[in-house]
Amino acid sequence: MKWLVLLGLVAFSECIVKIPLTKVNIMQETLGEKGLLNNFLKEHAYRLSKISTRNSDITSVPLRNFLDLMYIGNITIGSPPQQFSVIIDTSSSDLWVSFIYCQAPSCSKYLRYNPKTSSSFQSDEGKHIKLTYGSGSITGVLATDTVRIGGLIAKSQTFVLSMNKLSGALEQAPYDGIMGLAYPSLAILGTPPIFDNLNKNGIISEPVFAFFISSWPHKSSLLMLGGVDHAYHKGALKWVPVTEAGLWQITVDRISMNRKVIACSGGCQAILDIGSSYLLGPTDIVRSILRSINPSPLQNEQRLISCHRTITLPPVIFTINGMDYPLTRKYYIQKVSEDICFITFNGGTENLSPPETWVLGDIFLRAYFTVFDRGNNRIGLARAV
Repeated sequence: MKWLVLLGLVAFSECIVKIPLTKVNIMQETLGEKGLLNNFLKEHAYRLSKISTRNSDITSVPLRNFLDLMYIGNITIGSPPQQFSVIIDTSSSDLWVSFIYCQAPSCSKYLRYNPKTSSSFQSDEGKHIKLTYGSGSITGVLATDTVRIGGLIAKSQTFVLSMNKLSGALEQAPYDGIMGLAYPSLAILGTPPIFDNLNKNGIISEPVFAFFISSWPHKSSLLMLGGVDHAYHKGALKWVPVTEAGLWQITVDRISMNRKVIACSGGCQAILDIGSSYLLGPTDIVRSILRSINPSPLQNEQRLISCHRTITLPPVIFTINGMDYPLTRKYYIQKVSEDICFITFNGGTENLSPPETWVLGDIFLRAYFTVFDRGNNRIGLARAV
């Protein structure tokens, strides 16, 4: 049986490697199988829109959920605007889109930026750069132009024009680039990320962005810029200090299940990352967790479990800054077929420093509305509606 490839999107510069993080592929399957990719493209035509909120200072940008693998939003670049769909990523800081001169077969399927049609385009002297992600790397040149997202305008925004696209599942996915929302220390050659451009020039009222992401068709996923719409969470936000001002990294007290600590017994670090599909941790620890959850795996694959056996599984509880954040089986178990389910833990973070570092990806972020507060270097968490 073939499986979908689920990816994380941590980036670093070719010149200065800022983070030694390579995220792992969990499943392997071509996205086009069973018509999933074609159906998605037909149902989600390109469009740029802004959702009104109760607070006029907040810009809410709709995000498309692509098969629970990635969340994609629309931007425009240039004058007149050229429209692109970009993967939103909180563990990288650069913005890149495909270049009109990209010769990769995957580039021809989607939109590419043409500098000749933009009156606001500025060349950056053809500086060649390379960005490396967990799923591959892209090479390209730096450029500057006007970028718009949800009605917000970032003038003189430096970005990368890519000559190729990432390999694996991302090569087949319906996107034209990636927009990073991590700290500026991770940006290539010291270029300002788009969020910092918007904040520095007073385009947003607060240096804050937030996510409401969902797997459910009746609930639209959103990126909020410049503020928080509190209608999307229950109870008060609980604030957690950022420990690493590069990635959105925090301290976790422990991870437990059935009143037993199963990981992070002496405290550990965790990265909040919308660019990662699942829950990632050190391989040996994840293996132990999988064995305790699933002592009788299917097809010799520890993450595959009979769906009827998941009904009694208890929540996995992440204790953060003294507060418990339970993930019920509704979130950490996904259905593959009528009878087969998938446990959404995977290893691969043991090369990070400190060695026990976790990546809390979309599985966690769907359960908890998340606010990224750059002004106070903190993350706010509350149960999503």
